[in-house]
Amino acid sequence: IFSDSAGYVGFANLPNQVHRKSVKKGFEFTLMVVGESGLGKSTLINSLFLTDLYPERYIPGAAEKIERTVQIEASTVEIEERGVKLRLTVVDTPGYGDAINSQDCFRTIIQYIDNQFERYLHDESGLNRRHIIDNRVHCCFYFISPFGHGLKPLDVEFMKALHGKVNIVPVIAKADTLTLKERERLKRRVLDEISEHGIRIYQLPDADSDEDEEFKEQTRVLKASIPFAVIGSNQLIEVKGKKIRGRLYPWGVVEVENPEHNDFLKLRTMLVTHMQDLQEVTQDLHYENFRSERLKRTGKPVEEEVVDKDRILQQKEAELRRMQEMIAQMQAQMRMKPGDD
Repeated sequence: IFSDSAGYVGFANLPNQVHRKSVKKGFEFTLMVVGESGLGKSTLINSLFLTDLYPERYIPGAAEKIERTVQIEASTVEIEERGVKLRLTVVDTPGYGDAINSQDCFRTIIQYIDNQFERYLHDESGLNRRHIIDNRVHCCFYFISPFGHGLKPLDVEFMKALHGKVNIVPVIAKADTLTLKERERLKRRVLDEISEHGIRIYQLPDADSDEDEEFKEQTRVLKASIPFAVIGSNQLIEVKGKKIRGRLYPWGVVEVENPEHNDFLKLRTMLVTHMQDLQEVTQDLHYENFRSERLKRTGKPVEEEVVDKDRILQQKEAELRRMQEMIAQMQAQMRMKPGDD
């Protein structure tokens, strides 16, 4: 237990301590899914996390969609795998792009993201900062229709409005409606249009030079696969004696988890292996941008805000000490009274 090896102090064990603490505490992640109705967003999310987030989903008719506004629906589920707990919140946006006039349909989404930043800033500035629940949106899957010839004007306007607030990952939905050549052509067109309009999507970090070759190759393949062309299915189909999740057609079966059929596995790998980086970019870039802008609007520089926060904390601590002293004096007086009689 206690190592007496020469030249060994023991701080090499620190990563194990951090790992144990993180596993015990659990992880939090918020994923937003945005796209037009009927692109398979709910099915894909259920496929990704092997859960059923939408057991009783109401699908409105065409007449209801005409004047429909965008709603925000957040579903939280606790997932546990090999002792590791993940508190996953999926934020859905039903009604996006459904109305005849979709000019302001993403204002509700921007407001929701800003509200989560505002809540986190308020909790971070409070007295009890130990148990802050992080509901900030760490990643946004933006679903692109496979039936067009690239991005629609709404797609461009949405991504331009949100690329400074959230990590956008473009996803081509229902990829089984495209041939392999059509899929590659659409991917190139989407990337060209994203570059042309100056849209900043989430960039996977480069693998470090000391990483193993397998991880470097995985990172290269993931980068080359953006935008991910995916298929979702919750249906189990028996193929050659094995049960797989897929879609059954008259001409054959499309397997969800077959990398030759679609990019589902690549998307899931990207999300799982870069979950920490998505959270760090949210904290260090998007949240810090919001925080500095928010503090500028209050008319105080960041340094003054920090000083004021410290001064308020000191005042509250001094007030608590005075209250404790008063209580101690009162208790002492009460103990003395029986003796005086």
